[in-house]
Amino acid sequence: MSTVPAEFPHLLRPAGGGVFLVSTGRAEQLALQRTIYGVARDEDVAASHGAALERIAGARGVLLGIPSDVGAGFRRGANLGPQELRRTFYANYAEAGAWAERERLVDVGDVFVVPQLLHDDMLSPSQLQATRDAVFPEAPAELKARLPVSPLSMAELVLDRLLEINPALRVFALGGDHSTAWPVVAALHRRDPDLCILQFDAHTDLLKDRLGVKYCFATWSYHANDLIGRSGRLVQVGIRATRHDRGHWESGLDVRQVWAEECVRDPAGAHERILDHLSAVGCKRLYISNDVDGTDVRWASATGTPESGGLTPEFVEGLIEAAGKRFDVVGGDVMEVAPTVAAPEGGLEETLNLGARYLRATFQASLGSAP
Repeated sequence: MSTVPAEFPHLLRPAGGGVFLVSTGRAEQLALQRTIYGVARDEDVAASHGAALERIAGARGVLLGIPSDVGAGFRRGANLGPQELRRTFYANYAEAGAWAERERLVDVGDVFVVPQLLHDDMLSPSQLQATRDAVFPEAPAELKARLPVSPLSMAELVLDRLLEINPALRVFALGGDHSTAWPVVAALHRRDPDLCILQFDAHTDLLKDRLGVKYCFATWSYHANDLIGRSGRLVQVGIRATRHDRGHWESGLDVRQVWAEECVRDPAGAHERILDHLSAVGCKRLYISNDVDGTDVRWASATGTPESGGLTPEFVEGLIEAAGKRFDVVGGDVMEVAPTVAAPEGGLEETLNLGARYLRATFQASLGSAP
């Protein structure tokens, strides 16, 4: 008897398949899926994805793609981040498939994204009904009436169901713009009320709303900070692009920030101060959210809002590694890799390689091993 929740066949697609495609790009999507699921024929992908979902109860961790950039601002393109990050990860780490099987890491695929939607709270009843009818035509009426249709809402429900099946799961996410970290944190917090967050970012993402929108790339940290109880349990590292000084954010919202200049000037000291602060606030379980624009534009140019004066890859990887040795890292993400934005020659490949490195480091910190 299947243990897969009734919602999953409607909300999830095989890995790399959450972006709705008809023709353009479809061949590349299918090729990636054959690689991930180890099959030779396109028609075997869905069956292999279904078999992967049956392994959730015995898994140590899950990987979920949230290919939405509707919550972004200046430059879009992060919707293809999950697909291209997976492609790069498998290309760069030849043992990735065997390692995932050995460590019981299940790639549960992507939430299916209607590319004009963000969160169900923003939709009228008539739009909810119209999208449900279009996206879930074969769902039983009772189930259809409660299915979410927007990527953030879908992801949160999927993660809730995953953690109901296996409360010990470690959760890894691929975005998408940074708003896609919100449903991960929301779901994890229901399991771990004392969750702490380590955020790499050039920007604070601490607006209460942006142009009246509650959840987007500029607001998710505000709501995450409130969710986990403030008290310095959100630590932001690499900040350098903001209208306000550090004191404004720290005194007003009770976050802890370590700005990029401080990290560049004294990397070892910054590592120590960050880790000591997390220990001082009683951190035991930690989620690591990694916006690639926290890293300097020299290494991370294929992103929506690249910024100079940022962190080095070695600093970021070193802090992830050190955090894994001191705290229980219950998951993490790589966000804001935007493969379609204009980047200097070689910039896309460099950014994708960087994202794959960060994903590997997060796996190592959380699971104790990496391919």
